[in-house]
Amino acid sequence: MLLKGINYWSFPGSFEDKVDPFDAIKLAKEHRYEALELCIGEPGTQFGTDATEAKCKSLLDAARNEGILLKTTASGLYWGRSLGDPDPKIRQAAADDLTKMLQISSWLGAKVHLTIPAAVDVFFLPDRPVQNYDDCLKWGAEGMAALLPHAEACGVTMGIENVWNKMLITIGEMKAFIDQFNSPFVGCLFDVGNILPFGYPEMWIRALGHRIAAVHVKDFKRAVGTADGFCDLCEGDVNFEEVVKALDEIGFDGALVAEMIPHYPRYPMVRVANTSNALDAILGR
Repeated sequence: MLLKGINYWSFPGSFEDKVDPFDAIKLAKEHRYEALELCIGEPGTQFGTDATEAKCKSLLDAARNEGILLKTTASGLYWGRSLGDPDPKIRQAAADDLTKMLQISSWLGAKVHLTIPAAVDVFFLPDRPVQNYDDCLKWGAEGMAALLPHAEACGVTMGIENVWNKMLITIGEMKAFIDQFNSPFVGCLFDVGNILPFGYPEMWIRALGHRIAAVHVKDFKRAVGTADGFCDLCEGDVNFEEVVKALDEIGFDGALVAEMIPHYPRYPMVRVANTSNALDAILGR
């Protein structure tokens, strides 16, 4: 059965590190979600790569008490340092990050961690240099291969998200990148909204099949075409009826994790409530 989930970044104040993860669990429960995707940040933040096993166990206990599942984790650290960076020191720092985040995910009981191996460019960081695509593929794959035994030991799949990083933007590219590892611990964290400028999510879902380890839901207006095209669920061009049908066909039974960014400029918690209602409609509840 598909579950109703929400990403930590959907809560106002999360980007300013003002949302305690324990409070996020309570907010998820209050707004009738069944799963919460916690996000791992820099050391010293509310929930960073320096999180201890004891804190993770406390979060897991708190989630269980509220009836909230912690099935997946995410991070934005990849935008600042990635496995595919031209600088070997940065690649090593990214590997250290991912090593810690896989362990943290395991302590939480999460089975999938959002992973971005590299980026040709970062549209929201215009000063960040453009990087060669072939180099990104090579170093990103090498970094993930080196960490694959650790992911297996942790029992956590590295879920490659389709993001606007000028990489893996066709079904064939994504399949080939995942299949080279020949492991259930590398898969796709598929975002149905991110794919709208490049294709149809239901087609991607059916083509990727068992490779899909987790799912993000957003909506997007193709006519806008830029990041301003992201909108409330059921307001854009995602055919959610077909998305749910395709997920059922491939046997996916995880959470549809809503990642609602940016926040409303006024009364931002209303978007969290609206998203809960929209997911009820999408899931036929």
